[in-house]
Amino acid sequence: MSAAPFPLGWSCWPAPAKLNLFLQITGRRDDGYHRLQTVFRLLEWGDTVGLGVRQDGRIVRHGDSIPGVAESDDLMVRAALLLKEESKSTLGADISVEKRIPAGGGFGGGSSDAATVLVALNHLWNLEFSLERLAGLGLRLGADVPVFVLGANAWAEGVGEILTPLVLPEAWYLLVDPGVHVPTGELFQSPDLTRNAAPAKIADFVSGKLLGNAFEPVLRRREPAIEAVFAALSRLGTPRLTGSGSGCFVEFGDRASAEAALAGLPEGLRGWITAGARRSPLHDSLDEKLLTLGRRQEA
Repeated sequence: MSAAPFPLGWSCWPAPAKLNLFLQITGRRDDGYHRLQTVFRLLEWGDTVGLGVRQDGRIVRHGDSIPGVAESDDLMVRAALLLKEESKSTLGADISVEKRIPAGGGFGGGSSDAATVLVALNHLWNLEFSLERLAGLGLRLGADVPVFVLGANAWAEGVGEILTPLVLPEAWYLLVDPGVHVPTGELFQSPDLTRNAAPAKIADFVSGKLLGNAFEPVLRRREPAIEAVFAALSRLGTPRLTGSGSGCFVEFGDRASAEAALAGLPEGLRGWITAGARRSPLHDSLDEKLLTLGRRQEA
């Protein structure tokens, strides 16, 4: 991931995308939220967030890389304001993002950007909040934010916030963005959505029994573009849907196979390949910065 062209003095931070390797809905809570089971797979590819520390306490978003999203609605800004409120820090932040993750694809772009802001500002503001405390703040922003804060591939339950770390095998992925965006609320209201799947166990996923996505049949019937992508990808491997978005993917055991599949995509489809991450690139970046800081202090 190349460094974004942020102003001098800012720091750059990865905001990795994710895949849902399977997703099912097992019921509904009393508060109306659905109970899910899924596996989050973090990727080596994603956005890059740029941050600069301000002394005047203001939180300021720069650039227009998220068209149609007001600053007050931007999860990055909301994350910074929430962290500032919780920490009582007098510092502020300049925030920008180089977007690569398409909106509405189910790849977790907005949630990952917010998580990166929480983790990075915790470091830049010298707050020393634990990852668990940051994940708790992230849950107030969105159900997918905690997994990005904690930085590990995970089996997830509840609304997606009850996480059990998983060690996943190395894999490469061909990703395709059909370019359509269906509001998640509309999908949850669909009469075709299966909401009462039998609860599964991690062993079921490990054995290969769990590969489906509850939203797949709904979206394939509703959106011809998604159905067309599934038809194209089925000639290259086993296509799957990620999250409740339109993003599709095929898993491969090595890069060469993924590259061959990418080359075989029909003209006009937007696709790219990436490796699955063993650990979040965000945490690798944080460790590198801490190591560099330690070396400077020793010098």
